[in-house]
Amino acid sequence: MNFGKLGDLAVGTAGDAAGSVVDPKAALGRLRSAVTPRTVVTLTAGLLLGYLVARPRRRS
Repeated sequence: MNFGKLGDLAVGTAGDAAGSVVDPKAALGRLRSAVTPRTVVTLTAGLLLGYLVARPRRRS
């Protein structure tokens, strides 16, 4: 990851969040176009892995 562009990424994300408040219909369209099956599988696998790693730590 290029950390030099991290500030640009943060500003862009904040702008997108503000834009979604102003025009939710356009934000939903952008979200639909950005979400691919690969993204859903990766996110689901990450959440499952995080749950499985954190589960034994909670019991102790």
